[in-house]
Formats: sequence, C-alpha cells, structure tokens
Amino acid sequence: MPEEKTILVVDDESRIVDFVRMNLELEGYLVLTATSGHEALEKLVETPEPDLVVLDVMMPELDGFETLTSIREISNVPVIFLSAKGEEFDRILGLDLGADDYLTKPFNPRELVSRIRAVLRRMGENGQDQDPTVVVDEGLSIDFDHRTANVRGNDVHLRPTEHKLLYQLVSNAGKLMRHEVLMSRVWGPEYRDEHHYLRLYITYLRQKIEADPKDPKYIISERGLGYRFKEFDRLGSIPSST
Repeated sequence: MPEEKTILVVDDESRIVDFVRMNLELEGYLVLTATSGHEALEKLVETPEPDLVVLDVMMPELDGFETLTSIREISNVPVIFLSAKGEEFDRILGLDLGADDYLTKPFNPRELVSRIRAVLRRMGENGQDQDPTVVVDEGLSIDFDHRTANVRGNDVHLRPTEHKLLYQLVSNAGKLMRHEVLMSRVWGPEYRDEHHYLRLYITYLRQKIEADPKDPKYIISERGLGYRFKEFDRLGSIPSST
C-alpha cells in the first residue's frame, strides 16, 4: 500500500465521485472531492495542496479544460483528466494545457490507480533530482534544481514532465535516446508505446528552448528511432539518471 497521498477528485456526477473515491480509499489514498471546477479551485486555495487531481472534462459552467487553465495559474499539482471524449484532439488539448495524463470513460479503476501511481512516481523522481545548473552554450543553460532554463537571456519555467524529459536528453547528450527508452524513463514502462505523448512534449520543449522550433539545434530527431540532444562541453557533471 502506498504511503498516504491526497487525491482531489473533481466530477459533477456524484456516482463517479463516489466510485473513484471508494476505489482510491481502498488503495490507501486520502481523497478530497469537488463537484464543480469552482469548488475544486476553492479547495486548492483553502486546503493543503493535494498530491494529485483527478479532473473530469465535461462539467457545466467551468469545464475541465477551463479549470485546468486556472489551476496552472496557481499550482503545478499533477492532473489526470477523465473524459467520455476520447478523440486525439481532446487528449492533445488536455496535455497542451498542462495535464499529466488523460483517461477515457468508462475506465477500469485498476487502470486509474495505475496511472495515478505512475504520475506520482514520476513527480517523486523529479523531486529527488539534485542536479547542477548545466551550461549548454551561450544561448541555453538549465537549472534542474529549480526546473528553469535560461534561453537567450530569458528565464523559462519547465513543467514537471518537460523537466524530466529534458533531464533524460541532456544527461545523455550526444547519444540516441530511443522512443521506448524515453517513454519508460519519463512516463513509466506502462507508457512505452504511447509515442504521441513523447512527440507532444518534444514539441513543447522545442518551443521553449529552440530559436527556431522547426529547425532545432538542441533536440535532434532521428527519424523512426528517437531523439538526440546536441553534444556539448560540460563544465560540471550530471548525476546518472535513475
């Protein structure tokens, strides 16, 4: 049973809330609930921040996408979307807004628990990193401790998954990182075939650190194989990735 973590479950359907709460409590989680986006935001502000949010997309007044946008203004808490809409566009939109995963209804409660564990494990691994600031060149330096990059004189915040992915790429600079390896190390072994997640977050990173994301010089694609971060002279060392 995992050490106690707090999960905020947000859904306008009480039966879904009760169903998810029961299954999570059986797994040893402390569960908070909200039946609207507004209530979820109030709980995030008024109570100690949960370790993860399970957020329904299709809600009245303030839908899940709008709620997540507001959450990201005040918190980096990991979020897993639940939605009856499984189209690729909605998945990409959810991830683009800062969600950490997306699960389509109806779902198996064991699948939800597995996704929650994977996201929490990923966040925990990020929290354990004690990395130095890495100077790639005059246009890019990365502070892994604080999840920021300085890009051509401008500070850029890295979301947790972006941080984890960039860490893997930079710590293996000059080496080909295959799709499956990156998926396993960043998202977990159960995600090794979900390559669309990887493509999406590579796009995010390129938009943040590349002068021309369409002609990248830092994160290079190896067609059909994976990605390689440009080789550079290291002034300091990066601990071996876990």
